[in-house]
Amino acid sequence: MSDTGTTGGPAGSTPGPRPRPSGSTRHLLGPAEVRELAAALGITPTRTLGQNFLHDPNTIRRIVRTAALRPDDVALEVGPGLGSLTLGLLDAAAHVTAVEVDPALAAALPRTVADRSPDLAGRLTVLTADAVKLAAVPDPQPTALVANLPYNVAVPVVLHLLETLPSLRHGLVMVQAEVAERLAAAPGSRTYGVPSVKAAWYADVRRAGPVPRAVFWPVPNVDSGLVALTRRTPPPLPPGTTRADVFRVVDAAFAQRRKTLRAALASWAGSAARAEEILRAAGVGPGLRGEALDVGAFARIATARLTPPRPPGPSRPD
Repeated sequence: MSDTGTTGGPAGSTPGPRPRPSGSTRHLLGPAEVRELAAALGITPTRTLGQNFLHDPNTIRRIVRTAALRPDDVALEVGPGLGSLTLGLLDAAAHVTAVEVDPALAAALPRTVADRSPDLAGRLTVLTADAVKLAAVPDPQPTALVANLPYNVAVPVVLHLLETLPSLRHGLVMVQAEVAERLAAAPGSRTYGVPSVKAAWYADVRRAGPVPRAVFWPVPNVDSGLVALTRRTPPPLPPGTTRADVFRVVDAAFAQRRKTLRAALASWAGSAARAEEILRAAGVGPGLRGEALDVGAFARIATARLTPPRPPGPSRPD
């Protein structure tokens, strides 16, 4: 991981693609140009960083179009890589803040933008940082998350950014198809689980279409999908209950999916009997399983824990 840094404009003497002829217009990166740029930078995609570089202009245009960016939107891009999607976003948004963990890629991105879209270079801010550890970003504050997320950290990154950056109003992320299915799953479905509930705390989530493997270099071993996010108001919580309390209930409920909530929440509540008492106070059947509950039900369970336990009944004489 690297220290956080900010760059803007050309990145000094960092190698870049061949200079384009004067008077050239904005140009998205195609397959040959992506490989050329990577070679010039000495970049080899690594599995550790989940690097699969997007190189299809039509897919980039589709992502930007589906993201429905407004002219005043500030896009937050995680893992810009060589800049394929960045170039498309700069043409649609008022500003793009790109967060890149690889120092070499972060340093090269401003030069790539200055070479291919010189009139838009002033709209770009690059942060050398790990997105899952990001505590803040410089102004202008982002309003839209649009990113091709590394598959191995997609869910933690989405949840962390939605929690850390309340200015994010909407988003479109490309993730592994299986992750897309889990994030957008509804209660009662086979893929509904912890990511589904936690994402629903922050946003309305829906699938926004598949992405073929062939648009990446190197070609990944899994399919990809787009997920659209629209910020929503979380369920109301009374004083004394927090989002973290709700998420602890969610984690406990799905830790052993086959168990009923009475059994699954026993450790969290202190006993199975206390779990049943809390569930009934929340209006949730103790015999249900976690996959049957929406995020509002989990919030009610977390709140109901504040209800004092019933006093034990009178003891029977021997």
